[in-house]
Amino acid sequence: MRADRVEISWDAGKSNWLLRIESGEEVIRRHCKIPKDADEQTLRSAAQKTIQDEGYEPDVPELSIRR
Repeated sequence: MRADRVEISWDAGKSNWLLRIESGEEVIRRHCKIPKDADEQTLRSAAQKTIQDEGYEPDVPELSIRR
């Protein structure tokens, strides 16, 4: 399977990163316990690992990071 879109954003309520994986109409949300000041490479690596863990191909056409 391939995800259409992946978005990473800071969830202030839970004090961790929220990863949204969109594939068609399906949306999966997962939280990552990475420090708020993590660099972009760390966030992308965590996103790719989570995407693979969920059974999707690791190469995502659109990966956005919202700080």
